[in-house]
Amino acid sequence: MVRKWSVVLVDAVVAAICLVVAVVSWRAGTHSTVFAAAGDIPAYTSTRYAPPWLLLAGLLVVVAGIAAIDGMARGIRTIRA
Repeated sequence: MVRKWSVVLVDAVVAAICLVVAVVSWRAGTHSTVFAAAGDIPAYTSTRYAPPWLLLAGLLVVVAGIAAIDGMARGIRTIRA
């Protein structure tokens, strides 16, 4: 019984870690540059996206979702058994 709950806990921890790393990855994948006004040209902000970091963030969100669903399913099965 303890082993079953430890697997549920591991799934929850994996999901949480994946979400935290996904946020870090997303922030690493966006770079904003602010350009000051020069004469008749107005000031603006340019954002550059780095696809590998954003792809990693998306993949980590998917893994976190799968781990969360698996953990909930195992927890429900443990309660019902």
